Amino acid sequence: MREHAQRLTGLGTTIFAEMSARAVATNSVNLGQGFPDRDGPDSLLEDAISAIRAGANQYPPGRGVPALRQAIADHQKRFYDLSYDPDTEVLVTTGATEAVAAALLAYVEPGDEVIALEPYYDSYAAGIAFAGGRRVPVTLRAPDFRLDLDELRAAVTPRTKVLLINSPHNPTGTVLTDDELRGISAVAVEHDLVVITDEVYEHLVYDGLEHRPLASYDGMAERTVSISSAGKTFAVTGWKIGWVTGTPEVVTAVTTAKQFLTFTSGAPFQPAVAGALALGNEYYDALRADLQSRRDLLCDGLEQLGFGVHRPQGTYFVTTDIRPLGHTDGIDFCRMLPERTGVVAIPHQVFYDNTEAGRPLVRWAFCKQPEVLKEALTRLEEL
Repeated sequence: MREHAQRLTGLGTTIFAEMSARAVATNSVNLGQGFPDRDGPDSLLEDAISAIRAGANQYPPGRGVPALRQAIADHQKRFYDLSYDPDTEVLVTTGATEAVAAALLAYVEPGDEVIALEPYYDSYAAGIAFAGGRRVPVTLRAPDFRLDLDELRAAVTPRTKVLLINSPHNPTGTVLTDDELRGISAVAVEHDLVVITDEVYEHLVYDGLEHRPLASYDGMAERTVSISSAGKTFAVTGWKIGWVTGTPEVVTAVTTAKQFLTFTSGAPFQPAVAGALALGNEYYDALRADLQSRRDLLCDGLEQLGFGVHRPQGTYFVTTDIRPLGHTDGIDFCRMLPERTGVVAIPHQVFYDNTEAGRPLVRWAFCKQPEVLKEALTRLEEL
């Protein structure tokens, strides 16, 4: 049998699948994969059950059920004062991962360059490869993981087509500042680039900081594919309900690719998410406060154990440097960890092209119940 397509080379089994399997085999506390160990709000769950019983079990419209598209448009207006027509400027997707893949397929020709902030979520590399593009990393470096705008400008070439921007940023937890976002916008406008923004952690921002969508900056509305999802905000990562907002031209381009990936999905979940998006500010405020307390619980505990801790500004994840504990390679460390301590984490270097920058770094998820985090910290005392 012939070999697989070269664009699949190096993609293999995801690190999340490998480490989750190790967690099960060793009965470990899994702080690797970023999913919460609780369900979302009761109203959301009951609305989905009601939709199933009411018969919302067949294909929904290709662009998403009207109620959800309207709710997404209302959400963008409420939080960011961005106006979108729910009929022409909103697309519901099978999670943000599909949205990113469809956007890359819509805009990237073979040989085009896609600049992405590394470390980057592993599906970005796959999506760029599927589209035939070439990824060009701009590295967010420890300890502060800030964007070097000079490095971003230097990365642009005549073959650059797309900027793939993730803020709040997984895995570092960086929330891009106004100056950084203005710098990105200036580069995009100067070089006439498409910008794909992954904003799934938009409501998971701490210490009084705020998320600002790139689409809200001058010159960006017509060139930005804005992506988010319900999974992180409402603790329903398995529902896979994401969305794209943008101009009619942007949404049509992404829809053209998306319709041949899943066509549509999540019929009973879509109306439930529509209701959840309209929850009052008290829900969003409580979500941030709860996750910030869990962040601090885990960060404080890891510091006491001797890790070098980079306290995140957003997301589900905290990054640590393992060198103070006498380790230098995150992959070796994470493969050793389940058998030795009964805890699973994720090595940073799998998210890098410049693997040396991530070699001593390890990512931990704090979106778990406090007692689970405390148990993990107790087990890590074995180190």
